[in-house]
Amino acid sequence: MKDKTAMTIMMVIGGMVGVWLTAAFISDLRLSDWQFSKLAGSYLVSIGLVNELNTLVDFYTHIKGIEYLVCVVFFVVFTVFYKYLNKPSTALTK
Repeated sequence: MKDKTAMTIMMVIGGMVGVWLTAAFISDLRLSDWQFSKLAGSYLVSIGLVNELNTLVDFYTHIKGIEYLVCVVFFVVFTVFYKYLNKPSTALTK
């Protein structure tokens, strides 16, 4: 009986939090003219993940950082793909 009561209390609290989150999201979406991309952009700016690039040096530094990340990902994926291509096939050995 205790478990059922505890589960009911947790479900009620979870439902209330869910209703509050839905209302907050719809309210924020209304304030951003019902544009999800505008809401997501303002969220990313507010938490500091996206900054305005005021100068060419800021832009170039940002692009170089992304370029280095793309290169690292390419080298890892290429190595895995190369090993996949060069592993011996078991279908032809029969």
